[in-house]
Amino acid sequence: MGKEDYSKAFKLGKKDYQARMLRGEKPTLMVLDDIMPEKGSYSEASLGMVQIPVEQIAGTKTVSRSSSFAGNFMPILRETTEFASKWAELSTSHVEEGIREPIKAYEYMNKFYVEEGNKRVSVMKYFGAVSIPGNVTRIIPRRTEEKENKIYYEFLDFYQAAPINYIWFSKEGSFARLQEAVGKEPEELWDKEELTKFSSIYTRFATEYQAKGGSKLKITPGDAFLAFITLYGYDTIDKKTANEIKELIAKSWEEFELLEEEQEIDLKMKPTQKKKSLFSILHATSSKKLKIAFIYEKTPGTSAWAYAHELGRLHLEERFPEEVQTVAFENGTQENIDALIADAIAVGCKLIFTTTPPFVQASVKAAIENPQIQILNCSLNTSHRYIRTYYSRMYEAKFLMGAIAGAIAENSRMTYIADYPIYGSIANINAFALGAKMINPRAKVYLEWSTKKEVDVVDKIRESMSSCISGRDLVIPEDASRFFGIYHMEDGRPRNLAMPLWHWGRFYEHLIWAIIDGTWKYDDNPSKVKAINYWWGMAEGVIDVITSKYLPIGTKRLVELLKGTICSEVFNPFSGVLYSQSGIVEKDPDASLSPEEIMTMDWLAENIIGSIPEKEELKEQATPVIKQQGVKQTPAKG
Repeated sequence: MGKEDYSKAFKLGKKDYQARMLRGEKPTLMVLDDIMPEKGSYSEASLGMVQIPVEQIAGTKTVSRSSSFAGNFMPILRETTEFASKWAELSTSHVEEGIREPIKAYEYMNKFYVEEGNKRVSVMKYFGAVSIPGNVTRIIPRRTEEKENKIYYEFLDFYQAAPINYIWFSKEGSFARLQEAVGKEPEELWDKEELTKFSSIYTRFATEYQAKGGSKLKITPGDAFLAFITLYGYDTIDKKTANEIKELIAKSWEEFELLEEEQEIDLKMKPTQKKKSLFSILHATSSKKLKIAFIYEKTPGTSAWAYAHELGRLHLEERFPEEVQTVAFENGTQENIDALIADAIAVGCKLIFTTTPPFVQASVKAAIENPQIQILNCSLNTSHRYIRTYYSRMYEAKFLMGAIAGAIAENSRMTYIADYPIYGSIANINAFALGAKMINPRAKVYLEWSTKKEVDVVDKIRESMSSCISGRDLVIPEDASRFFGIYHMEDGRPRNLAMPLWHWGRFYEHLIWAIIDGTWKYDDNPSKVKAINYWWGMAEGVIDVITSKYLPIGTKRLVELLKGTICSEVFNPFSGVLYSQSGIVEKDPDASLSPEEIMTMDWLAENIIGSIPEKEELKEQATPVIKQQGVKQTPAKG
């Protein structure tokens, strides 16, 4: 039996050897000594006895045994050699008794290199073993700015909490997201039961994922697994059978393909040009109205955000009274959003707008299960293939608001009240600060967060002695407060000077045209797997600034002038030399930040007094939004 197994393994080795030769690759095992960092640039740590994932054993420690095996660890020495006889004996022993003697290996960048026990590893790989026990020494390279090095150090941090060595990622931040996805706090330790549960879930997923063809994708199984449990929920997947997981993987395959893309999001900065009239298309094909659902997190009466979208819904009904029918669902939560989307589908809605970022996962799941329904989520920098997302370039309006504040603030001090540190909001804050600085070089913007724990924003405004404040964007119908937009405090009362406007009605109108007249499909490039995000601004009429009678006529003229330059794309608020709190962001005076750089902005302008808070600093109400779209500050470039 042992000799027969060696003969089969030998053929596998020769085949792999020849294939690597044809590809111009090294045909034999990798040698750790050949790729080790220079002496003095690494440290060693003993891990003791470890279960080594067989698929992560990449080669040998020294060159002496590398030529006995092909790159897949199968033998390539002739069957008449002493080596072949010993391999065959090990093979027989493994079948009859099982190989229990541990090997000795080194771990470097989460790959393992064998010092003692190469033949044992070869036999175990031949028989498809999952892991092999081994005494392991870890080689820890010095920290660098290289991506792989950063990921490895994230792995080391994760390993302290969960000694799991069989999952790996190709993107930074993934180990921290995994810790969060399984319901653990940062650095929270895993117990044995949790480690066993994770191994079971991951193994079931990885088996079905590879069977579906996962090895053909450029991502790691860990990348796919993280996306999978983020979408469906870790505990939910735990309750699924292997067949159910297999079905979900097949349905979600485009989500995995999307992860292969370096730039996953295709930003659509302008509406698609419509070809025909909505009226002619509808009446040429069907007399039925298109039924559309809007799902809100709160109610239009209690939330300025929901109110803005409600105005958009009413605009559609007014604009297309004979062509569309809309229905609104209120008070959506993480607990009931799946049911609300199901209710919308049940009453015949073919188009659904989920109007807040925390609803994105439920939107994707529903879209996968109901491919005939078109679902869009209001969020930015969200990468999913089964839904499309949309947002407005509010930073354009915020730049104008900052210019107004810079002109009005007598003492050059102003306060900007933000809600959530998410994608898009940081650009809004910086655009405001840049607008203020353009008008008044001495302008200082004090940044306060309304969702921050144990912080009284009113007290903070008094401390900064700000003479101009940027509050929430819109008035709330059931709240008579005048603390919105840009206001100037006079005798303890706010005097409103201007407010930004989210004209969601125009946005929805553009999208309805694109969907029904057929130009919607042209946004999707079949040759590129990317998520589609509509991100429109002033030029498209979905963002504006309304000024009050209290604003001086000269300032009003300035606002109109700036608005015209932005709409005509003559001027970009994020153009020229840009400075953050920690250094230069852009050195070229003739350059402008790209839409992607603006969208993912995670730094604050130099004239801002304040910081981007961590999730732990915010109130519980911020958790769902931050989990989906929160940003963290990183050092500036340059």
